[in-house]
Amino acid sequence: MAPPRKRALPKPLPEHFVLTDAEKKEWRLGKMIAQGGFGLIYLASRDVHRPVAADTDFVIKVEYQENGPLFSELKFYQRAAKPESMQKWKRSRKLDFLGIPAYWGSGLAEYNDLRYRFMVMDRLGSDLQKVCDDNGGRLKKATVLQLGQRMVDVLEYIHENEYVHADIKAANLMLGHRDHQQVYLADYGLSYRYCPDGVHKEYKENPKKGHNGTIEYTSLDAHKGLAPSRRGDLQILGFCLLHWLCGSLPWNKVLKNPTQVQEAKARLMDNLPDSVQRLSVSGASTDEVAAFLLYVKTLGYQEKPDYQRLKALLTGVVTGTLDFSVPQRPAGASTAKVQDPPTREKKAARGSSKASAAAAEEEEEESMKSKPVPAHYIRGPPLAKPQYEEDDSEEEEEEEDEDDEDEARPRPIPACYLRGPPIGPRAPSKQKGEPTRNARKSNNFTVTSERQEVRPQRRKPDCDQVHPEFRGRWDERPLLYSRRQSYESSSSGRSPEQEAGPTQKNGLLSWFVCAGVFFVLGTAFGANLNH
Repeated sequence: MAPPRKRALPKPLPEHFVLTDAEKKEWRLGKMIAQGGFGLIYLASRDVHRPVAADTDFVIKVEYQENGPLFSELKFYQRAAKPESMQKWKRSRKLDFLGIPAYWGSGLAEYNDLRYRFMVMDRLGSDLQKVCDDNGGRLKKATVLQLGQRMVDVLEYIHENEYVHADIKAANLMLGHRDHQQVYLADYGLSYRYCPDGVHKEYKENPKKGHNGTIEYTSLDAHKGLAPSRRGDLQILGFCLLHWLCGSLPWNKVLKNPTQVQEAKARLMDNLPDSVQRLSVSGASTDEVAAFLLYVKTLGYQEKPDYQRLKALLTGVVTGTLDFSVPQRPAGASTAKVQDPPTREKKAARGSSKASAAAAEEEEEESMKSKPVPAHYIRGPPLAKPQYEEDDSEEEEEEEDEDDEDEARPRPIPACYLRGPPIGPRAPSKQKGEPTRNARKSNNFTVTSERQEVRPQRRKPDCDQVHPEFRGRWDERPLLYSRRQSYESSSSGRSPEQEAGPTQKNGLLSWFVCAGVFFVLGTAFGANLNH
């Protein structure tokens, strides 16, 4: 028969099947009560001649021989969880109870050409995860601190036996079968011998082995691919205590992304104790858990923790018995599961951003309703000055711009330098188009289209200094003046015909007056010569 696939759940063994362990003790299988990971769990009894009673104190965990988790767990139990070894430890530490299931035997078995590995251990009750689920994810603060102290005792024992657990969580904390006040740390399938023969593993990051363990609680060392260590176990326990106390963890929303979980845990540890204290829920502060994690942060990778100090940090409101009842909430408080603070902050931020966006839209609508338009942005003839006050600095800047334009603008050519007959009036400026600050230049003056105003020439020509060739052409000036008047009239909206009549009449009259004056002067001069 082909060997079974590794990491596969084994085919069930028949009830009443008898197994013989390595020490030749026989065990009878009863009803299968659970299956987890890659193994099956059966009730068991040392009395092979009778059916297994429902209240038996033993269970047998069964896996295929080729699978690894049970082998690793078995090695831990064989080295560290023998009943006589634990009793000796409790006496030395003056402990009434130590929450580690006892190991009673193990061996190999064969059924239908399939080979199995099995281990006999204490029967345990329900796991703590079910209790948390029934309580909405939370436990009372006194209960959380007591569980923390008891787990510190367990970790100290297994650490002294050269092992770390590496997978502490509520699903692996089991209540006693007969006494629910007893809580055991079970499932050592990921346990690791961190200090074989007294030599600690070296600090060596391995990205290929990163993020091992249960993602919610695994240590930052495990995220980096380091081999499990004592400080890693304690950090995992600290995350568990925080979860049981608050009902959630800040990285619960990103559990599918191990890198984001690692970053969130790093931020939490970097900002201790405030980062944990801010997670306090009503009626249950997290000061003790913050102090616990802060001490763990100070530990080196190979450093031995001070377990008594850790227990002292969790002494807050510890009472004699564990109380697994639902934590009380203040009057009017919601019974829903506690929401992690970062999520509340994000929702509040989204609400505030929506409110600010609405306010911005209202302000924009108001601003579009009643603001006056400056005159120089209106096309056509210049309007009266707007009735609002402008900033002094803006006025100064405009004046400076105008001065610069005046200096850059070329001087107009005097009329006495111009020859030829006058050119017809220029077409009036367009009334449409975007305003511009580029000046349009004519022979004698400049029109700026931005403000639609006529700029007169800056100085009069000095015709006394005109070249002799042009001194006799005074008759052209009236015509040039007429040309200028016609353009101005076109800019102001009047027709050239309306402006040309008076100008031409004035020119002719001036010519006749000059001729008359010369005629009179000539006559008088001739009379004097005759005398």
